[in-house]
Amino acid sequence: MRAMGGDQVEEAVASCVAALRPAADRDWTEVKASGLDWSVHTTALHIADDLVAYAANLAGGARDDYVPFEIRLDDGTDNAGLLHVIEATGALLAAAVRTAPREARAFHPYPFRSADREGFAAMGIAEVLLHTHDIARALGLAYEPSEELADSVLAWLFPHVQPGPAPWPTLLWATGRGELPGRARVTDWRWRNNLVIPGERVSLVGIRPAAARDLRLGGDGGFEWLDGGPYEGTRDATNFMVKAYEAGTHRPEFGVFALVRREDGRAIGGMGFHGAPDEEGRAEIGYDLVEGARGQGYATEALRTLSRWALARDDVQALFATVDKDNLASQAVVTRAGFVQVSEDSEQGEELAYELRGPGGV
Repeated sequence: MRAMGGDQVEEAVASCVAALRPAADRDWTEVKASGLDWSVHTTALHIADDLVAYAANLAGGARDDYVPFEIRLDDGTDNAGLLHVIEATGALLAAAVRTAPREARAFHPYPFRSADREGFAAMGIAEVLLHTHDIARALGLAYEPSEELADSVLAWLFPHVQPGPAPWPTLLWATGRGELPGRARVTDWRWRNNLVIPGERVSLVGIRPAAARDLRLGGDGGFEWLDGGPYEGTRDATNFMVKAYEAGTHRPEFGVFALVRREDGRAIGGMGFHGAPDEEGRAEIGYDLVEGARGQGYATEALRTLSRWALARDDVQALFATVDKDNLASQAVVTRAGFVQVSEDSEQGEELAYELRGPGGV
């Protein structure tokens, strides 16, 4: 899995400073950044402001809003000094990401009002890469970040965007900064941090395409698994998720979630959807647990949590799950979670179908 952490933040910042330093003797206040209403100077200061704001929110555990402060340059600070500020604020974000616990989340508005440490690293990197592009283009400087950084930003923050032939042009297109053959120009965009649905003992943590790629190849996806997990069903599910991402049909909120135990932060299983709801508002759910977590009610709790979240949406009217006829434990899970058997128990069929309808379901 391509990492998203402090090293990558520092790499992005170094590429920014190296690209802009040759123009440090020019007047950045008189030139507009490409595609923006801000001057080059204001855009560069914005990079630093975002980096330190993300560091403060993550380190300070902000819950409902940004930590209320902003940076201000000393009078007389030249462009070289401003680049130094970008380096310093980048180092602060890198340090905050490295020292934050795995389970840490803090406020960011898009789209679920929180982000984890990898999300803050990815957002900081995205700000650096994209606004360095805006500045460099305005100043006539050459700039292109590493393919690996651009690809990582897409896989961590743009799960709804189909990968293109090359990561950097795709990222520019996805943020309204360029054209991509065969795709309409983007005029409105947001990145997407992963969804986390909290439960009493287990949180459902949305798995990003970057983590899904790693899981399908036998990695841990960035999670600390109980009993050396995950179980094979979770790896199979992430394989289908990666295929949907690569085809441009992945809807992140209807993807795969890791079940993370709140008492120790260890992942104990996977649960998620086989795809987005169909035209009738029906969506299928599947799940599994590592062996050491079975028989303790975790699957039932997680299924209830995910079902409540899904059926509260306008686009979901009913949920269903299929269970092997000989899997009595899983049949008990769906039944305790409120699902009702809707298929006949015949000798020919190998699976039983269960359904849970929402208030608006018919």
